[in-house]
Amino acid sequence: MTIHTERLAALRAHLATLDLTGFVVPLTDEYMSEYVGDYAQRLAWLTGFKGSAGSAVVLADTAAMFTDGRYTLQVREQVDAADWQFVQVPAASMADWLRTNAREGDRIGFDPWLATVDWVAATERALSDVGAVLMPVDANPIDALWTDRPAPSPAPMTVQDDSLTGRTSADKRAAVGEWLAERRVDAVVLTALDSIAWTFNVRGSDVARTPVALSYAIVHADGTAEMFVAPGKVGEEVARHLGNAVTVRPMADFAATLGRFAGKRVAADPDRAVAAIHEALCRGGATVVAERDPTVLAKAIKNPVEIAGHRSAQARDGAAMVRFLKWFEETAPSGTLTELSASDRLEAIRGETGLLRDLSFDTISATGAHAASPHYKATVESNAPILPGQLYLIDSGGQYADGTTDITRVMPVGEVSDEMRDRFTRVLKGHIAIDTAIFPDGTLGGHIDGFARRPLWEVGLDYAHGTGHGIGAFLSVHEGPQRIGAPNYPGGGPLEPLRAGMMLSNEPGYYKAGEYGIRIENLLLVVERDIPGGDLSMLAFETLTFVPIERSLIVPALLTDAERAWVDGYHARVEALLGPLLDNETAAWLSAKCAPLS
Repeated sequence: MTIHTERLAALRAHLATLDLTGFVVPLTDEYMSEYVGDYAQRLAWLTGFKGSAGSAVVLADTAAMFTDGRYTLQVREQVDAADWQFVQVPAASMADWLRTNAREGDRIGFDPWLATVDWVAATERALSDVGAVLMPVDANPIDALWTDRPAPSPAPMTVQDDSLTGRTSADKRAAVGEWLAERRVDAVVLTALDSIAWTFNVRGSDVARTPVALSYAIVHADGTAEMFVAPGKVGEEVARHLGNAVTVRPMADFAATLGRFAGKRVAADPDRAVAAIHEALCRGGATVVAERDPTVLAKAIKNPVEIAGHRSAQARDGAAMVRFLKWFEETAPSGTLTELSASDRLEAIRGETGLLRDLSFDTISATGAHAASPHYKATVESNAPILPGQLYLIDSGGQYADGTTDITRVMPVGEVSDEMRDRFTRVLKGHIAIDTAIFPDGTLGGHIDGFARRPLWEVGLDYAHGTGHGIGAFLSVHEGPQRIGAPNYPGGGPLEPLRAGMMLSNEPGYYKAGEYGIRIENLLLVVERDIPGGDLSMLAFETLTFVPIERSLIVPALLTDAERAWVDGYHARVEALLGPLLDNETAAWLSAKCAPLS
């Protein structure tokens, strides 16, 4: 019996003592974060799944893991199929599964600090169809079993200087106050950690790879605010930075404070504020106004200072990537590298800049069949040697004070197959189609998603993830609401009109299970584009990432003249930007990589 089988049995036994026949285990925290601190990794503790998105349901005699297409292979490698059913979303949903598997009289528990109001309502409807009920718990039952559960991070909050943010916190809070006044709302509860970091111009190190501090905030219509954090996290510098208009309170006061808005109208984001927050507001007599967090769109549209900072971070990071790719090309054919040794080398090279604060996510260092799992994470157990004949995929990024980066490149190890080169070129064609797209103001990301897929569709192929996500300014590597993708692809949710100032990734891919994976990723900035003679306000993309795309994997005959010109033009810009940042030997290597296609 494995440790995770024992934990599943222990959870079922504990649920019985609570008069529950089941329990829901999401991969999130009380802030509805995508990436969570170690203390909130309940799904991994129970199941062994180490992906960044998923959930589980445990019933008395069956259990299910819910993951999207990015984790189809990974979940089966990490989670015991003898204990768990595997359900892929969004093709199926947890509500659908419960309608089929829950029984009349079942009492299925959930943690109201880890679920949204809409999720609760949908799940209650599904369970009522079969005569079962959803029961909130006062304490998460997994925490009673997880005896060595880490404590939340005590790391101090830090100031993000106005010279990097381009706007003061007072200005941002005043804008939130105006938003509240327009809606005749008295206050808004901010729960998303990146929203709080952005609004108050603070950062932290409480969540690996995302520079945020565990906190809640309430902003009032007059621009004043209350911030709730654990004692000791706000030092003198941060306190001076926040000023007298922001009252710092202990985290333990948050729930009680929510009960003090009797007769007031309080906004809370139904997608970001958990059910327990809504319940506390209602119980205290407040009217809850369901509105999207007012900082979400403002945070997504970068100001000139943030854009300039991002360009600096990209150049620095691009030079580090070039140094890594040169080292990899020279070292990999020896057969001495592994997935972990390669990713460790890249992190070390980024660290040599002296400005790296953290990685922006756990590096996806994947060779051969592992690269066919889009979000594969190498572990000591899975760490594979990088061998000749394979494609090696490295998806990585850095957190710098002036910007967050995210880039994917693929490198051959020795000779690779014609099929691999064909697929690589088709992915490149889709990448170019997004990069060169021109579209009317108001276009949704879903409207252009098919541009990236067409070269693959033409030969009956596709990829099971979105084409692009938003990115923060020294914040989350996955930042909404903007994205490029259809609603039924992972990272979904309502599609947002693209607006000038938004940053997105451009990362089409192709994955052949058991053999190889390909993805080409750059970051883009949405810009206004004047079309002479046109009568519409148009938008386009400006490329932000400059690192060579492996020319030996490109089949020039598959490219149009315009696509060949794009590749040559892109590489000319790469060399011009990065050449001066490199030593002579590396600059010469880069020059060869950026030579025009023959």
